[in-house]
Amino acid sequence: MGAAADVSLWIAFTAGILSFFSPCVLPLIPSYLSYITGLSFNQLQEEHPERHVRITVLRHSLLFIAGFSLVFISLGALAGVASGALMSSLQEGLGWLQKIGGLLIFVFGMHLSGILQLGFLLGEKRVHLHDKPHGYLGTVFVGIVFAAGWTPCIGPVLGAILMIAATSGQAGQGIFLLSAYSLGLGIPFLLSGFLFHGFLGFFKRFRVYIRLFEILTGVLLMLVGVMLFFNLLTGLTGWLYRLMPVSG
Repeated sequence: MGAAADVSLWIAFTAGILSFFSPCVLPLIPSYLSYITGLSFNQLQEEHPERHVRITVLRHSLLFIAGFSLVFISLGALAGVASGALMSSLQEGLGWLQKIGGLLIFVFGMHLSGILQLGFLLGEKRVHLHDKPHGYLGTVFVGIVFAAGWTPCIGPVLGAILMIAATSGQAGQGIFLLSAYSLGLGIPFLLSGFLFHGFLGFFKRFRVYIRLFEILTGVLLMLVGVMLFFNLLTGLTGWLYRLMPVSG
């Protein structure tokens, strides 16, 4: 992968973490964990849960993460393929796509920060499942539904990463980017399940800062949009390599 791709992977991973802490995801973590595992809140929030509780949380959390990762990675591959087709049919097409993507990411950031309100990103769009399908495959299905029924909060961040994937011109790069995004979203979800007792305490303290966190996320998206528009990702990676040279 090229220099810009290295930075893009870190951006995608960070975007996944930011999505986890968004107002549409973080408050729902306790409900999702109880829903997919079939465990009660009392079982989950024990400071020292029994072994079978830990195993149940591990298995269902990994399958849930696999479900939404399947959707996100597929979207990344499609974005890369679509931009590759555009590149082959129009020599300057990818350059224009990069500028358009930068503008869209900047607009997404303005929406999250509250500077601009986009009507199509407002309102609840999450898909609800009243009864969880049984078994491990049912948990994978819930993960797929979670990814497909995107929310106003996760949509702009995910859209920004998809636009970066679309400017790569390669399905492989799109897969790498959305894998990094899924990892950033999945790791804190898995930790929340294992450390549920501590997570509840953290959430009570953090929830008053959720709006501030969302504004900061919007500002970061605007910065990424500017960098993508002016093709600054490669220059940034070169500067980082000079600052922290890697031997070998």
